[in-house]
Amino acid sequence: MGKGIGGHTKTYRGKSDDWITPKFIFDALGEFDLDPCASLTQPWTSAKQSFTLLNDGLSKDWLDRVWLNPPYGPETSKWLSKLANHNNGIALVFARTETKMFFRYVWPKAHSLLFIEGRLFFHYPDGKKGEDNAGGPSVLIAYGQENGETLRKSNIKGAWVDNHYFPANIKM
Repeated sequence: MGKGIGGHTKTYRGKSDDWITPKFIFDALGEFDLDPCASLTQPWTSAKQSFTLLNDGLSKDWLDRVWLNPPYGPETSKWLSKLANHNNGIALVFARTETKMFFRYVWPKAHSLLFIEGRLFFHYPDGKKGEDNAGGPSVLIAYGQENGETLRKSNIKGAWVDNHYFPANIKM
């Protein structure tokens, strides 16, 4: 099993196992205090402090504002659960809105979402843009009101959804 887009382990195909969030997203969202899923060879800063595969960010305590581009695949829900409980950060994942993960950790807990227009092109660890797009739609998920406002005011093209009115309607 290799590492996946935005993270560590995967069963997906591709030329690289280490995918970096496009820099324009960090430029639009401001400074983060922690990236618990950083690449070992991050070409641009994602946060003031980072955890990598070598120190297992999922097992660490998270403080302050978190940037989360978690391992994509079966492990994604563990990371989103931790961010939802932390309630201060923004996650970037595939927009798989029908999944159990969304119904457990996004719909009832996130402040808002920004569905990104088009498909993202992630980058290689050297900063070079990947040849192919991510292969699926992406969404930024804000936990906490301030992060929701940051998403709403960002210049990232897409559709912003104010989610904090919906949790009462979620049936599990």
